[in-house]
Order: sequence, then C-alpha cells, then structure tokens
Amino acid sequence: FPASAVLERNPAARPPLSQPSSPLDSTLRPPPPLQRRSAVAPPATTTSPFQPPTMTTASPSQVRQNYHQDSEAAINRQINLELYASYVYLSMSYYFDRDDVALKNFAKYFLHQSHEEREHAEKPMKLQNQQGGRIFLQDIKKPDHDDRENGLNARECALCLERSVDQSLLELSTLATEKNDPYLCHFTETQYLNEQVEAIKELGNHIIALCKLWAPGSGQAEYRFDKHTLGHGEN
Repeated sequence: FPASAVLERNPAARPPLSQPSSPLDSTLRPPPPLQRRSAVAPPATTTSPFQPPTMTTASPSQVRQNYHQDSEAAINRQINLELYASYVYLSMSYYFDRDDVALKNFAKYFLHQSHEEREHAEKPMKLQNQQGGRIFLQDIKKPDHDDRENGLNARECALCLERSVDQSLLELSTLATEKNDPYLCHFTETQYLNEQVEAIKELGNHIIALCKLWAPGSGQAEYRFDKHTLGHGEN
C-alpha cells in the first residue's frame, strides 16, 4: 500500500508536528558548551623594510668627562634666561617700530640686542653638546610689559635685565670653580662676562644722556637721542 494510505488508517503513525518554541523556552535553555580551541602560535612577525625603526633609550655620552650634573642644569637655566632676554628685546623693538611711536633707531637697537641674546643662548647649547650634557628647553616667560612708557623707561628695563643676566653668569662661573671645571670657567669669562660689563656700561651711558635731555611732557629728548645718539646724526 502506498504510505499515504497507511497514515490515513493509523493517525498515530504520523510524525508529531513541531510546535513553535516559546520565548521562555529559549531563555531557559542552557547555552551550547564552549568548544576548546587548540592553542595556535601567532605567526612570526617579519621586519618590513618600510617599518619605522624602534626608538631606543639614548646611550650614555661617550664624550662626557668632569662635567657635573649641577653645571649641566645651570647651563640649561642660562639658556632659558638668554632666550627670555631675546624675547623681551624683540617686544621692545617692535613697540618702537609702531606707527604711533615711530622711533626707528630705538627699534633697530633693540632688534640688534634681541639677535645678540639669541646668539648668547646658542653658545651654551653648543657647549652642552660638547661636554656630553643634554639640552632641556623650558617655557619662555612672557615679557612683563607689552607697551613702554618711553625710551628712558625701556633703557632702564633693559639695564635691569642685563644685570640679571650678569648675576646668573657670575653664579655659573662660581659653580664651575666649585666643581673644578676649568673649561666652563674659561667659557663664561671669555664669552660672556666681559661683554656683559660693556653692555651694562653702554646702557648706563644711554640712561644718563636721556635724563639730561629729558624735559617733562616733551618728546624732544627721545627724538634727539634717537636721531643723534642711536642714528649717529643721520638725516
């Protein structure tokens, strides 16, 4: 007989119909057991010629000798002070270059001083590398004033600044003597101290000249000083 006839005579022989599972059954049903994976070793990495080189810690200096850590730190402080002085002089220069100030020789003078102080910062940088030290640049402080009352005030501020630089150099020279570093002593004395004395003397002369020319409420002193002293009498 055909299978359909057997199923009609004996309904119990029919396969049970699958009932739709309720959402509750699926939540109560335990999750399938996790299958263990055999440990597989990661593929060996190959160095590509286009990969950047691995950064390594800098090796100790091979040229460092008789260079104390205190001297190294003092040189870094001196670098920062010289850069600050250059920053202040640059601010002064472009103040006097303004259209409402218009003292071009004041501007030239302070711009020259700014470049000179920057060179003074580069010299100890070179020394630091020659001695096997490490350069650590710091944030440069903002100038105390963006505007200057007049040329006399600017000269007085510059004199205070040069005295601060000079005092720092004297302390550096003393430290070099204490640490028995003749090379650093020679460096500060020949490259800086004599020049600082000359700069302080020049600024002092300028202040005295401006005071003698000064008349309260008049800008003639600045104009005459700008033209005849800084400009050497140019037309």
